[in-house]
Amino acid sequence: MNFASDNAGGVHPRIMAALAAANAGHVPAYGTDRITAAAQDRLREAFDAPEAAVHFVPTGTAANALALSLMAPGWGKVFCHQDAHIQTSETGAPEFFTGGAKLVLVPGTGGKITPEALIEALEANGRDSVHAGRNVALSLTNATEWGTVYDPDEVAALAGIARDHGLAVHMDGARFSNALASLDVAPADLTWRVGVDVLSLGATKNGCMAVEAVVIFDPALSEELEFRRKRGGALVSKHRYLAAQMLAWLE
Repeated sequence: MNFASDNAGGVHPRIMAALAAANAGHVPAYGTDRITAAAQDRLREAFDAPEAAVHFVPTGTAANALALSLMAPGWGKVFCHQDAHIQTSETGAPEFFTGGAKLVLVPGTGGKITPEALIEALEANGRDSVHAGRNVALSLTNATEWGTVYDPDEVAALAGIARDHGLAVHMDGARFSNALASLDVAPADLTWRVGVDVLSLGATKNGCMAVEAVVIFDPALSEELEFRRKRGGALVSKHRYLAAQMLAWLE
């Protein structure tokens, strides 16, 4: 086994076989094909969220940055753990895609934010004004960069605090499936049922070649995401290859 990085692993044989099967013939481009539709429907089913908007992108950085751009204008503040991937490993992509939103870093043991730490950070940065900007979003990573997990009650508590302060909630789920396996809970119980608005769902680190999904539980934001994805260079023309990976991974 190689513990250097979960990016070092190969593609699962069943996913590679699905890619080969998707390679046959000519199909419509840019996500208008039947494989993409099937993968989107399968994700909605998995999350028990029939109205959710689902959009595929090739990288986790694109998923996170695009998701946050739906929540945070350039004058916004996004609260996240000090070791969050959006802070340490995305070269300012969230700030770039939001047009300059500020990441407010919250400390916490084992990569996790506690309710007390979030409240303290909100109190320290709580002055919404033309000078200080506006608090707009909370981003949680599950499973975290340290390998720890937030259970549904913990997510609900943090999302409740966020709601009370007018913040939307984003979840970086690059290792979301690991959190589900660890907790033995349904996907909905760790996302929209406990207050998550948008999920960056990772599959690349779990056996796929290169695919992530932005799952938007408020479909009204879907069209904006589509424009932002195209403008950001993350709309893959041969979209079936993204969707084929996701569909095989879900199966």
